[in-house]
This record gives sequence, structure tokens and C-alpha cells, in this order.
Amino acid sequence: MPTLLYEARLVLALEAINNNRKLSLRAVAKIYNVSRTTLTQRRNGRTARRDTIPNLRKLTELEEEAIVQYITELATRSFPPRLSGVEDMANQLLQARDASTVGYNAWFTLVLNTKAKYGIVDEDIYNFDETGFMMGIIFPGMVVTTSDGCGKAKLAQPSNREWATVIQGVNALGWAIPPFIVLAAQYHLANWYEECNLPTDWCIATTENGWTTNEVGLQWIKHFDCYTALRTKGKYRLLILDGHESHHSTEFELYCQKCNIITLCMPPHSSHLLQPLDVGCFGPLKQAYSRQIEGLMRAHINHVSKLEFLCAFREAFFASTTEKNIKGSFLGAGLVPHNPERVLSKLDVHLRTPTPTGPPSTITNPWVPKTPQNPLEAESQTQLIKSRISNHHNSSPTPMLDAVDQFAKGAKAIMHQVALLRAEVSSLRKANEGLSKRRRAKKTRVQLGGSLTIQDATDLLDQRAIEEQVMQEMQQNSVTVPFLSPPSAHSCLGTAAPCIEYSVALYSYGSCESPRCSSPPAVRSAEPGAASPSAIPSGTATPEDDPAA
Repeated sequence: MPTLLYEARLVLALEAINNNRKLSLRAVAKIYNVSRTTLTQRRNGRTARRDTIPNLRKLTELEEEAIVQYITELATRSFPPRLSGVEDMANQLLQARDASTVGYNAWFTLVLNTKAKYGIVDEDIYNFDETGFMMGIIFPGMVVTTSDGCGKAKLAQPSNREWATVIQGVNALGWAIPPFIVLAAQYHLANWYEECNLPTDWCIATTENGWTTNEVGLQWIKHFDCYTALRTKGKYRLLILDGHESHHSTEFELYCQKCNIITLCMPPHSSHLLQPLDVGCFGPLKQAYSRQIEGLMRAHINHVSKLEFLCAFREAFFASTTEKNIKGSFLGAGLVPHNPERVLSKLDVHLRTPTPTGPPSTITNPWVPKTPQNPLEAESQTQLIKSRISNHHNSSPTPMLDAVDQFAKGAKAIMHQVALLRAEVSSLRKANEGLSKRRRAKKTRVQLGGSLTIQDATDLLDQRAIEEQVMQEMQQNSVTVPFLSPPSAHSCLGTAAPCIEYSVALYSYGSCESPRCSSPPAVRSAEPGAASPSAIPSGTATPEDDPAA
């Protein structure tokens, strides 16, 4: 009803403008309380959205009216159709005029036709997609709380909201392609590869904001081809994906065509039902990651850095991405084995009326003797014991003894809690020591941008460590030379590989003995303790004066 009233005001506004050319659009829009932008578009000939034919519409107006009439007739006979029934009606009308069908049946038919056309077996069917992580966000899940807190339970969240993306691929037989992790950074840091014990076939890439791009998508498809080419049973591989821009770039499609990778895009807004990763893999993965972050929170680690994210994701990945979950995801998506009913049965909506709950009770019960759990209950228990002592004359002391026993039980419970807290403090200290060690670690840059596998990064770090060790040994073997000639005087020092003899020999007066060095003779100091040229008395023969020297 509000939409009809708004359309009526737009019609009146257009008539007012046509009848009086002196009125401005701004004034008319204000008078009739409509949007000036919408009024301008309607005046330029743009139709209302409800009167516009959708681009993906397959049924004609007459066919839609026939379906509506048939649904109304079924409803009057107490046989209202379900969603799948309406879909069947539309498909019957489309098949009558040889048009493509609608709904998820068309998707499953496309999968079967593609497998038959290229001879693709179930062992060569893959699915890939990306999922995002906010490093410090714990995803919603079921928790155990008190009856009073039912529906109001909250979890403490770390402070970091930095974004990271994980691109994951899985095979229908139940094995996973090594993850491709995208972090928001410029440089690759050495501690990413050294301290988290990541598998050597995992790959890490960096972008400006931690999101996937067309370039990252191309790097991933090469990563996919590297780990699946040797395991292919037939000639072609089927890769099921969604409509993300990075999955359909020109470079991506050309590489797939070159490597015999057949891509199949799912219908829009259907990945929650048709994509195996969304059906059975990403949910358990994020729940497992949340458990890792909860452990950090209990250890009072309130900021989750990239290093903590990588360590937590590693544990979550191995705990959730199992063969059972992967096979179950393809089964739930109706792909392997082929069973469209696994998806179509979810489209039938069953409405249920919730049972109304009664109003909360406002009657406050008096204190009942029990083991106290907090200071308020301890105070109530104390008042109860005092009242019974004051009222005790010749009655049985059993109630008072029971109350004292309950106090003793509460004290023991507190001691048990103290023991648990001591164990928690010990674990917190260990976690803090490990965190402090990682925070104090030097952040060594490995590479600017791009992507690196764990093995490539380890090789670069090992090569850099060897070079640093060689330089340290050369510096330790060299002798301090206070009166050296300028470096430019020795040609060996201007090359990429300096003259070794020049840096390690014990020099006296003379030139460098290296055959590579063409430097002229220069005055150098002798071993420590030797006299400098300025300390040689006048008239004393020097090595330069004596040829025999």
C-alpha cells in the first residue's frame, strides 16, 4: 500500500510539472514529498521498477497469469503447492515451447551434460572458493550458560579486526588442496614461516587489504594445477566455482583452457545450497578457528596478529578439513553421488507456530538452605544459622548442623576453585612467555609482495643465513688496519667479490699480493704492536728503501 501511494504522488507531481512549466523539480518534489532524483528519471522516460521486465525473466506475462490462476484453484481445494511444485509448473510451460528450464534442476542437468561431454569422472571433480576471516572475531556458536542467560550469552572478542582471506579447493574423493592464504601486508615476514610450523606446500600471498584480486586468482589456479595435474584420472578436470570476478578474468579462463580445466559456474544466490565448501567445510573450519581464538582469549591474549592467526588457522584447518567432511559436503550438494533431491528437498518450507510462553513469575522465594556460591548467598546462610541459634531452646540441633555442613561444603568448593585458578595462572604464564618471545622476535623481511610457498621462504631464509655466517667469519678473520689506503686505491675492493687475501692477511709494508689486485704499494700498519711510520726515526732505512726487504 505505501508503494501505491508513493506512485500516485509521483503521477500527480508529473502532471503538475506538465501543467505548469514554471514550477521547478525541486519545488514539486518538496510539495508532493517525493524524491527529486526519482522524479527526474520518471520525467526522462524511465519506468517504475515494478513495471520493468526483469532481465532474467523466462516466463511471459500470460504464462505467469496461468500459473497464478492454477495456484489459486489448488488453494481453494486445500492443495496449495510447495515451491518445488511451482517450479515444476514453470518448467512444464517452458518445455512446451522448447525453452530452458528454471530452478536447480537445470543446474544438475548441466553438471551431468558437462561430465558426459568431456568424459569427466568423479575423481576429477573439484570445488574451490574463498572465505574471509577477521583475525580477532569469534564466530557465533552454541555455548553452555545458565538458565537465566539463555539467549543472552556473549563471548569476549579480541580487538583485532584485520582481514585475511583463505582460498581453498577440495576434491570429491575427500582430499584438500593446500590452502592459499592472502594477508594484508607488503612484505613477507620470516616468522610467518618459522614459528607456526606450517606445511611446506601451503602458500601465502600479500595484497593491500587482504582481499583476493584477479592476480591472486591467477596465482591460485596455477597453484591448483601444480597439485592436481599428476592426480588426474582422465583428460579433463571439472572445477565448480561461483560468480566472483577473480574466477572469470581473461587470464584465469585462458589458463584453464590451456590446462584442460573445465570451469562450471553455479546459478546466482545458490552457493549456500550448491557449493560443497559452503555446505560442509567452511562452517566447521570457522567454528574450529573460533575455538582457537577463545583459547587465546582465556590466556588473555587480546590482540591476534598475523602470526597468531596463522598458528590458529593451522590447527583449525587440520581439525575441520577432514575426508569425512569433504565427502559429506559433495554429498550434501547433490554432486557426488549425483542426487538432486538432496538439494530440492530443502526448498520445501514448513511453517511452524511457536508455542507461546507464559509471563515471568514475579514472586520472590525466601532463602532456602543450600551450599552458598557467592557472598550474597553466604550472607543469607549466615543469617539463617543465627536465626536458628537464637530460636533454639530444646529443639533438635540437626537443622543447625546441616547449615554448618553446607558452609563447610562451600568453603571446600572455594578451595577447589582456587586450585583450578592456580592451574589457569600457570597456563597463562606459559602462554605469556611464548607470546613475549614471539613479540620480541626480530621481524625479518623475506620478500616484497607476491606469493611464496613455505618451502620457498625456508630456502630464502637458509640462503640468507649462510651469507650472513660467511660475512661474520670474514670479519672475524680480518685484522684492524688503521692506516689503510683509500678503498678506491685497491681494484679488488671495487668488485662484487672483494679480494679475500686483502682482508685476511697480516700486512706489513708493501702491496696486496693477490694476482687479482693491481693496486700500487701503500703504507700499511704491521701486526699489533708494530711501529707506525711516524714513529720511525729519521735516517732509518725503510722497506721501500731496501730492495732486499
